[in-house]
Amino acid sequence: MNFEPSLRQRAIRLLARREHTRAELTGKLAAHGTVEEIESVLAELAGAGLQSDTRFAENYVRSHAARLGAARLSRTLHSKGVDVALIESQLKNTELPDEMARAATVWTKKFSAPAADAREWAKQARFLQGRGFSAETIGKLLKEIKA
Repeated sequence: MNFEPSLRQRAIRLLARREHTRAELTGKLAAHGTVEEIESVLAELAGAGLQSDTRFAENYVRSHAARLGAARLSRTLHSKGVDVALIESQLKNTELPDEMARAATVWTKKFSAPAADAREWAKQARFLQGRGFSAETIGKLLKEIKA
């Protein structure tokens, strides 16, 4: 007897754990079926509302926006195969706190005091840059904190 799960079952099992983009599912199912079979299954799942790149992007932005800047959110969504237009619309339409306020919150959780010297300032700036905040936001924030 063959107990190998079908392509559809594999996809549903993956979606039951967490939301996946179409591109992620395509990659994870690639070893288990042909391109045509995978596309057919994914089209069926999308039609049934079980898989949605829009829903994935909404959930990702909502859950990560408090600790990441817009650039990092955009970059991560793009790497997961979300369409650029969809990324832009999600970042524009989602009710996000001000980028400066988010950066200040992230900075406060990591650092207890303003930078004492240029080396510490650079360390704090690199940390915020890694979180996806713009150079302009980082510069303003670190100047405000020092003042």
